[in-house]
Amino acid sequence: MGMLHQIDHWSAAHHPRWLVVLRVVLGLCLIIKGIAFMNNTVILESLISSSQVSNAVSWLPLVITWLHLLCGCFIITGLLTRISCLIMIPILTGAVFFVNAPKGIFAADSEFGYSLAVLLLLIFFFIEGGGPISLDNYFRKRDQRQG
Repeated sequence: MGMLHQIDHWSAAHHPRWLVVLRVVLGLCLIIKGIAFMNNTVILESLISSSQVSNAVSWLPLVITWLHLLCGCFIITGLLTRISCLIMIPILTGAVFFVNAPKGIFAADSEFGYSLAVLLLLIFFFIEGGGPISLDNYFRKRDQRQG
């Protein structure tokens, strides 16, 4: 636990304020994609069925949609940022490698670049955390004052 505490302390001290804007944009991108999946469930189901993922998981589009919405809200507010990023990383990894890469990187309907950018930002904020302007930081400071 000492290494995680050191990384958390370092990231809190070296987290520029403009990264908060980037974190909010990442959360908004996830929410917008979740709303798009909710409005077009047929498209999401066809993406999953055309990919290398098994067709036996009929609940997967519903889970992906709601995780995009929920984790996007958590990332925007900075609440459980690392956990939310950790939950979303496998989903975006699947989107990059199993859904978008087989279509081709430069295909007209490929969202490879978008998915890859979101995946890289999720990995970055998994390491970096929510930063100084987040609910994680607020609750941590409140607990330190009370304890």
